[in-house]
Amino acid sequence: MTLQQFAIIESTLREGEQFVGASFTTAQKIEIARLLDAFGVECLELTSPLASPQSYEDAKTIAGLGLHCHILTHIRCRIEDAQKAIDTGVDGVDIVIGTSSLLRQFSHGKSIDEIIDLALEVISFVRSQGVQVRFSTEDSFRSDPRDLFRIYEAVDRIGVHRVGIADTVGVATPRQVYDLVRELRGRVACDIEFHGHNDSGCAIANAYEALDAGATHVDTTVLGIGERNGITPLGGLIARLYATDPALVAKYDLPLLRTIDTTVAQMVGVDVPFNNYITGITAFTHKAGIHAKAILNNPETYEIINPQAFGLTRYVSIAHRLTGWNAIKNRAEQLGLTLDDTQIKIVTEHIKALADEKPISLTDVDALLYRWANGEGV
Repeated sequence: MTLQQFAIIESTLREGEQFVGASFTTAQKIEIARLLDAFGVECLELTSPLASPQSYEDAKTIAGLGLHCHILTHIRCRIEDAQKAIDTGVDGVDIVIGTSSLLRQFSHGKSIDEIIDLALEVISFVRSQGVQVRFSTEDSFRSDPRDLFRIYEAVDRIGVHRVGIADTVGVATPRQVYDLVRELRGRVACDIEFHGHNDSGCAIANAYEALDAGATHVDTTVLGIGERNGITPLGGLIARLYATDPALVAKYDLPLLRTIDTTVAQMVGVDVPFNNYITGITAFTHKAGIHAKAILNNPETYEIINPQAFGLTRYVSIAHRLTGWNAIKNRAEQLGLTLDDTQIKIVTEHIKALADEKPISLTDVDALLYRWANGEGV
């Protein structure tokens, strides 16, 4: 598998529900599901139907919407959980069990052999019901790789559709992710999914390295919301892939990303961060004079991502002491004013001097330009 072939498992309706500010109503879940489906994600992952009676009903509702994407739900490695999930009508069941020594001791108390036996039993049951099945180890990067490979190879032999690697506590480095996925790719024939938390700030890099090493699926959430610091953000993954090659994400409705981010942000009671990937208010804002000059000549000089591909525009900030005369000239042209370069440079120096004394606005800059254009000087 290469970067040219991958699928997004969008988990805002599962991992995202674990965000401290999230309490989605059924109507909100439907809105999110439809937006993400329109964007083009390949899979939606829902909260376990065992979580609550409403979670069960919501899973049934979303599974019945007739969306283009596959509907998945996340469960413990138990037959009774699997049956409840299958009853909702989802397309696939994502099974998870902890494999690190910490989780085996303090969570479920099972040995690796017991985990394998249980996994084979539950996977066989799910497959017998005609439903796709993924098996994931929890806390994979604090687990012994030898244990992981034993488990993955055992479940691969019985025909699991996908195995999952989970950086549950965000401890992995990009190199560790690449190495583990690369080794696993040579050991199993099934698809490989990566789920990475962002506790140490590596979620996007780790997801990218997982794909580069041969993973086929990556879990994301809108704005990266989730348990603690969340997981790989949908927009961040799209930004990273677009920066590598815009063709990698051409299959998605990129202009819809802004609506998705703002909609979910409002639902969970947060602002879209000012420096958010692609949709943040400063994502395509340029300020320094040398940057502005180059951007005005050729946007590719300081932009690896084209805002127009996402239905957005760039903004050159000029009302400050760092402004340059090329940016001021561009503003004069926008206003339809005729000033020669000498006049523009004089106005620019006045703007810098004024900005040294107090904060100024674009209105202040425009006023100076109009006065010079009218022959009034400053």
